[in-house]
Amino acid sequence: QVQLQESAPALVKPSQTLSLTCTVSGASITSNDYAWNWIRQPPGKGLEWMGIILWDGSTYYNPSLKSRTSVSRDTSKNQFSLQLSSVTPEDTALYYCTRVSYVSCDYWGQGTQVTVSS
Repeated sequence: QVQLQESAPALVKPSQTLSLTCTVSGASITSNDYAWNWIRQPPGKGLEWMGIILWDGSTYYNPSLKSRTSVSRDTSKNQFSLQLSSVTPEDTALYYCTRVSYVSCDYWGQGTQVTVSS
């Protein structure tokens, strides 16, 4: 059974860098069958794709967030991570990590709520 679990601080101060980690079990993040996503949902808004890391470590980002976003991985721990710099209250959201199979997200983490506030 594939499982994804996000971890992140619940509260981050404005201008700081938010770091999130997704721990994957039941699948390898280096498998060339899949890619791995970060998606968020601000309160009262829709889902926003943030970035993706492929099986070979290649990364792609939402252009609107690209200057502040970095996705990386630790293959020894089967984890992938997101760093979002210079956060503002507008970055308050429920953050999800997902697995991508072909063109759809077939497995999701439960989500982690992050609030940006002083």
